[in-house]
Amino acid sequence: MSVSSQLLIRLNKLFPLPVHPFNLANDGTMSYTEWQFQKGDQTIQFFLPYHSQEQMFVDKTVLDIGCGGGGKTCYYATFGPKQMIGIDIVPHYAEEGNAFAREKGLADRVSFMTADSADLPFDDNTFDTIIMNDAMEHVDRPEQTLDECFRVLKPGGHLYINFPPYYHPYGAHLSDAIGIPWVHAFFSEQTLIDAYKQLVRHLPDGEERISFRFGQGPDGKETISYINRMTIKRFRRIQQGVHHPVVYQQEVPLRPVVSGLAKLPFLREFFVKMVVCIYQKQA
Repeated sequence: MSVSSQLLIRLNKLFPLPVHPFNLANDGTMSYTEWQFQKGDQTIQFFLPYHSQEQMFVDKTVLDIGCGGGGKTCYYATFGPKQMIGIDIVPHYAEEGNAFAREKGLADRVSFMTADSADLPFDDNTFDTIIMNDAMEHVDRPEQTLDECFRVLKPGGHLYINFPPYYHPYGAHLSDAIGIPWVHAFFSEQTLIDAYKQLVRHLPDGEERISFRFGQGPDGKETISYINRMTIKRFRRIQQGVHHPVVYQQEVPLRPVVSGLAKLPFLREFFVKMVVCIYQKQA
């Protein structure tokens, strides 16, 4: 192991880990899907200044992109949609989500399937509401994903997007094992990968976590494939190619005390907690 990886591991002992669903599941506190369900209200709080839960969901046909285990999708389904579909590219999430929907008595209105957001298996003008909660930073082809969202969204329908930008304190998405904030700004990607592997290798689901987080890049080198490094700057550039109106937009600071820093051109990448955007499809 490199000297930098050893240093990271030593420094990591000084920082408590944020609460993470993988660790809650390991210690028997609750499953990842149940954790999502309990946090469901938090996932849509950023949209409520514009629309209520009822406006988003009641009697609507809804698509949840990047649903994970399905817990948050099932929470949305408690608001009475006509139909709710959750998709994720990870195959086993569909099975887990459908089982959870049955457990919650929601199987009549919510279902799950495996699908790629950049190639949605739905007809044009299918959905009233599309939600991308904590998904924009994961999709491999964000431009194509947005194109597909507007294709399957009904005219007048809304697309709700929120995501933590890459330089968020835990934007590397390794905080189940690495508690150092902004660690990805100080250490190389290979150092992060090596240290993470060392930290999780003795866990019961260690190998599963490693395969979930890492993959091979186009150059054959190991990379953190779970994220696409979506910065605020990159998202704003992508938005320039969208021809539907933004009806609500916000950059939420980490804390009120750093709200000034979150407005500065360079520092905002580090001090914005969540990028929020609501589109409405033109008729």
